[in-house]
Amino acid sequence: MTNNDLYARRPSGAELAGKVALVTGGSRGIGAAIAVTLASSGAKVALTYANSPDRADAVANRIRDDGGIASAIHADLAEPDAARGAVERTVNDFGRIDIVVNNAGFLTSGPLQDVSVAELDRVLAVDLRSVFLASQAAARHMSEGGRIISIGSCFNGRVPGPGAVLQAMAKSALIGLTNGLARELGPRGITATMVDPGPIDTEMNPADGDTADFQRSLTALGRYGEVEDIAAAVAYLAGPGGRYVTGASLAVDGGYTA
Repeated sequence: MTNNDLYARRPSGAELAGKVALVTGGSRGIGAAIAVTLASSGAKVALTYANSPDRADAVANRIRDDGGIASAIHADLAEPDAARGAVERTVNDFGRIDIVVNNAGFLTSGPLQDVSVAELDRVLAVDLRSVFLASQAAARHMSEGGRIISIGSCFNGRVPGPGAVLQAMAKSALIGLTNGLARELGPRGITATMVDPGPIDTEMNPADGDTADFQRSLTALGRYGEVEDIAAAVAYLAGPGGRYVTGASLAVDGGYTA
């Protein structure tokens, strides 16, 4: 799937039939691909958006056109009540919640000395606090077989240069959160995992961008990945194949951290 082709046809399946998934930040890029892929596996999908209702509706309509069930939920995850509200809305709409994919993130870069307190607070609110709150709220409703999957970053394993302090800090904190959730929820049969993308061709990080050649040079494969690569990893962890995987991070980075 390319950056401009979020609605390419996908094979249908039933691995997640009867399951309900919430995907935060599902209106574009990686989140949209995850929502479509989970729906193609049989899940009912709720997806959140902050600023793009038209794009969110387009993703939900794409799922419905393929015979799936989807809803779009407005949620600015920088707001303290938004993550919990999205979980409760999902449960109210679909009667349950089985899978949470914490995908929403606030991408920022720049010199350390230029980082403002407001910027710091927003990154921590969206990339970390909302993940905790969504996971906490969903865990109250989940039964055995529940899945909490968070989208991290290849910066969790390697920060190749300056300008990435905020993203590296926030995404690395998800490792501890994921490990803690795995131990806390494991006795209930609920797993907690992460997917750490490398350079992925999206609107936020296009494969023809100013730093694309440098990013490609850091990977073992010498190329960008596609959003479908991340979606496939999430679908694996959400499905039957991921039932014995918890407290783990899956690097989907083309060998960025090799």
